[in-house]
Amino acid sequence: MTDLRPRLPSPLQEAADDRFGRHGVRLLLKRDDLIHPELIGNKWRKLAPNLERAAGRTLLTFGGAYSNHLRATAAAGRLLGLPTVGVVRGDELADRPLNPSLARCAADGMRLRFVDRSTYRRKTEPDVLAGLLATAGAADAYVVPEGGSNAAAVRGCRALGAELRGHADVVALACGTGGTLAGLAAGLAPGQRALGIPVLRGGFLGEEILALQEEAFGGRRGEWRLDERFHFGGYARVTPELEAFAADFERRHDLRVERLYVAKSLYALLTLTEEGAFPPGTRLAAVVTGSPFTA
Repeated sequence: MTDLRPRLPSPLQEAADDRFGRHGVRLLLKRDDLIHPELIGNKWRKLAPNLERAAGRTLLTFGGAYSNHLRATAAAGRLLGLPTVGVVRGDELADRPLNPSLARCAADGMRLRFVDRSTYRRKTEPDVLAGLLATAGAADAYVVPEGGSNAAAVRGCRALGAELRGHADVVALACGTGGTLAGLAAGLAPGQRALGIPVLRGGFLGEEILALQEEAFGGRRGEWRLDERFHFGGYARVTPELEAFAADFERRHDLRVERLYVAKSLYALLTLTEEGAFPPGTRLAAVVTGSPFTA
């Protein structure tokens, strides 16, 4: 993996912003989007340990039609010469032209297998998973879960927290499957707090993060909490209000803002700051987990 020359630790940059400054709060950006041009942000941190464990075997993983994780896995396979298989939610997509995200996966050599949504929901059941592996012709593949979040990934993300020790009081990021937050919180120093902003509705993520920490470390680690108010309707939903906020942030800070995750976490931090959630003198670090996708 070191042959891919990741930029670690990722840069930590101050973003001077009067909307935070008037409340005595400093905003820092942890630029994980600069780790690698194709394995961006938390995708590098979660995939790297799993790629090492795969030891050259085919990688099989899961995702929706616009999955960042599928794209990152496909890119890793191309860069490292590993075969990859992507199990995609929604068999109705099989007869449609590939969207730009899935087209990129295919161009990087990933074999796409579309499954119905009922089967997809049961993909972790041993008999269903065995059937999916057999159908894909990948019975001996190394399986990476949806979103890349497993114990190996969580332990890999612990380095993100370690890189931020002594530099921030609160570290925030948007969460899909929760693996990055689980590892981040474990790597922070005592007194530092991790704040997760779920991008999916449902209120289920807290239990999943606890389960991931149990699997990776044997129990809860670090101080962390979730704020469920900023999903903007659910995954891949971007409202006009969020779009306007992200465009304004880009103009203020000359930073391209990824809409599905990063924009929601930045919006949440500004809202919480204006609500008085952070006392004057607080150093907020927002993890920039990815950059906008370009076809």
